[in-house]
Amino acid sequence: MDDKDFNQQADVMLARIEAALEASGVDMDFELGAGGVLEIEFADGSKIVVNRHGVAKEIWVAARAGGFHFRWDGSVWRDTRDNAELLVKLSQLASQQAGEPVNLC
Repeated sequence: MDDKDFNQQADVMLARIEAALEASGVDMDFELGAGGVLEIEFADGSKIVVNRHGVAKEIWVAARAGGFHFRWDGSVWRDTRDNAELLVKLSQLASQQAGEPVNLC
C-alpha cells in the first residue's frame, strides 16, 4: 500500500468512526483534528485517541486498556496482535470507558 492509498483508507475509517460516534447517542465529546487525530472524551474525563501513523501505515488507538495498532488487510483494519477488527475493538474499548454499551459497527 502506498502513502496515497493508506491516507485514503485511513481518512475513510476515521470519518466512519466519527459518524458512528455521532449516531451512538452516548454521552461523549469527540473531535477529528488536523493530521488525522480523533480524540474521544468520556463523561469521566478519560480519553481514547485514534490516529493514523503514516510511517507504519497503521491506525493507532490509545485507550485506558492500552495501545493498539491496526493494519489494513485489503478489506478491513485488523489489530496486529489479536486480529480483531478496528470497529469491534473500538466499540469494546469505548464501552469500557463510557460505562455503557457503545456500538460503532
